[in-house]
Amino acid sequence: MLLGNFLIGLREGLEAALVVSILIAYLVKTGNRRALVPVWTGIGVAVALAFAFGIALSAASSEMQFKTQELFGGILSIIAVGLVTWMVFWMRKTARFMKAELEGKLEGALSVGPLALAAVAFLAVGREGLETALFLWTNMSNSSGGSTEPIIGALLGLAVAVALGYLLYRGGLKINLKRFFTWTGAALIVVAAGVFGYGFHDLQEAEVFPGLNAVALEPHEFFAKFGGAGDWMQTVFQGVLNVTPQITWLQLIMWAAYLVPVMFLFLRPPSSSTPTPVKAAEPAATS
Repeated sequence: MLLGNFLIGLREGLEAALVVSILIAYLVKTGNRRALVPVWTGIGVAVALAFAFGIALSAASSEMQFKTQELFGGILSIIAVGLVTWMVFWMRKTARFMKAELEGKLEGALSVGPLALAAVAFLAVGREGLETALFLWTNMSNSSGGSTEPIIGALLGLAVAVALGYLLYRGGLKINLKRFFTWTGAALIVVAAGVFGYGFHDLQEAEVFPGLNAVALEPHEFFAKFGGAGDWMQTVFQGVLNVTPQITWLQLIMWAAYLVPVMFLFLRPPSSSTPTPVKAAEPAATS
């Protein structure tokens, strides 16, 4: 879970850091430093809302009975996977135009006033924050080893993202963002596949779907053959792929049903949309 949550924190945190750096750089470049206060206010409110959302999810689930908690966790896991999948594809498609889009919104907000500036910053960062909080919560709630490692992984990822965002803003670091988001997007799809499968495992425990005792794989028995090294290998295996010590047939089928088509569509080269030049019509022959 530590590695998976590190990846989530890094990927989502860097997206938010890029948004913030674009907003701040535009205001500084255009001589509107006074507008930094409402922008930072909107960013702060968005971050606070994301933390409050995560705490509210944890508080709500802790008051539920077992079956209700599993139903709640299973549904939110599937929703979180849907949001993250949409975000990965959206970022791949629109990353090139993000700067122009944000600067356009900010230019319009400057003419309206401080509240509009705060709203632009809040909406730009808030979406990333809520998606991150939901996905991290599902990972932590599914962790069999407690929440300490997932929290550490997420905080480390966010810390690295903030450092990278600052270096990008200062111009001291050059990153091929297209390649970065492609590789991290593919890795995040692998993590999401495990969450998707685990969501259906939760729904089996909530008795929404049958087959809880129909076990397809038992990774813990395989890794037990390697002794102490096997414990470390099992931890890495479960942390990266987000799988349980016992994998049901439904969980395995849904894991593959998500991973294979989504990864294929994500890695598929974009189709060329360059129009074929039209041959000019020849003048009519005169007799």
